Amino acid sequence: MLQFPEPVKQYWQQLFCAGETLFQDEHFLLSVNPALREERRLMVLTLADGRVLATTTPAMAEVLHLARRRPTSMAGLRERLEAVGGALHGADHLFYYDRAAQAELTANPADAVRRLSGADEPAFRAFEGRASEQDRDDASVALEHWIACGAFVNDHLVCVASLYPWGDAPMGDMGVLTLAEFRGLGHARRVVRAISGAALEQGYEPQYRCQLDNLPSVALAKSAGLSRFGSWDVISPDSPV
Repeated sequence: MLQFPEPVKQYWQQLFCAGETLFQDEHFLLSVNPALREERRLMVLTLADGRVLATTTPAMAEVLHLARRRPTSMAGLRERLEAVGGALHGADHLFYYDRAAQAELTANPADAVRRLSGADEPAFRAFEGRASEQDRDDASVALEHWIACGAFVNDHLVCVASLYPWGDAPMGDMGVLTLAEFRGLGHARRVVRAISGAALEQGYEPQYRCQLDNLPSVALAKSAGLSRFGSWDVISPDSPV
């Protein structure tokens, strides 16, 4: 059975279980959390075991009339949101290293990968120039991020992962980009493991997110030893409510 690190479990628990609980059974929890930021005024966490946790700000709860008639399922909450013209953004998978995988990662560090620094800027700019604009936007990697690691082939940078702290949580959110002609060769797996090891050394839990339909990214997470914690969704930035 997977044993996810306590900082990961505590972070998500305090978001969804703080404040007032409006409804809770073995399948669904709905709460109101006044500490949520405006852009996260409605959030949904679907855990790997199928349980669904949802939370809103007090203002959003009022818009959805949650005090008068409390939804008892995610389907009911979604109907209430759609009735006022709102929508969710679209969920991301959440992957983390469980305790056993962390021990294995520490014992077997990635090879042929190294931490990047400011001295690697020419190589990184050349790498960016060889990647498509869409790939760069999707991956969101940057040399300036808190930690960056890369894989080289013949002195050319071919794969990069970068990571930055996830708000005030003891977690680091990562992005990964491999040049198209070097995919499928194991570079991304090694880079993900290297940057994850670097984050753990600094006391941060590495977090890997990808959209639900991004099957190559899901496969990469699993090959790097990460395990699926669940999926996370927030209200759409275009939502009128």
